[in-house]
Amino acid sequence: MASKKKILQKIQIVITNHFDSPQDAFAFFDKNGDGKLSKSEIVSLLKQAEISGFIRGLVSSKLIEGYDNDGDELIDWQEFKSAVAEIMDNK
Repeated sequence: MASKKKILQKIQIVITNHFDSPQDAFAFFDKNGDGKLSKSEIVSLLKQAEISGFIRGLVSSKLIEGYDNDGDELIDWQEFKSAVAEIMDNK
């Protein structure tokens, strides 16, 4: 399985190369416009980041587990922003 660092790097590449800002990336992957990323929306982001289909479900669960501060099993904008800040710091 790809390391956490490699996965985060791939996510960072998608965010910086395909979107003008992290907020644009969030809005793009928030397909239903509810202001939160569900597991399936995170899987879509991971697919865009070329994370293997075999591990996307596991990685999306781990991302939610690691960044979902309010326990709703979704990633809101503030949680996403925190995750992006951590990803950018790990360059």
